Amino acid sequence: MTEKVEKIMYLATCGGDNPEKACVPFVLATAALAMDIEATIVLQSNGVYLLKEGYRKNMLPGGGFPNIDKLFNDFLDYGGKLFVCGPCIKERNIEPSALPEGAKIGAAAQVNIMAIEADAVLVF
Repeated sequence: MTEKVEKIMYLATCGGDNPEKACVPFVLATAALAMDIEATIVLQSNGVYLLKEGYRKNMLPGGGFPNIDKLFNDFLDYGGKLFVCGPCIKERNIEPSALPEGAKIGAAAQVNIMAIEADAVLVF
């Protein structure tokens, strides 16, 4: 019998406009991965700015957390899943080529399905 995998989805809607709020999903999601919980971060709204070249490196650290660039890369290195709002990157002139390897682009329907399948959804 297969053991059920717990899943948490984090909606990340902030970038440099709120560095502390931008960091929290990555801190929590990386902790979830360490706990053997499947973690997906969905970048929406201003959260997609985190994909722009050099953007994370120039952000102020938020709330006593490490730099967002380290948090972002640690999340991916530990096997986190990244989903990106297609209309959001289009509106902000972010090319799909800016996405890290393995990131997926989609829209509302996919986010709704992921939310239904998740055991918890947190929004930042």
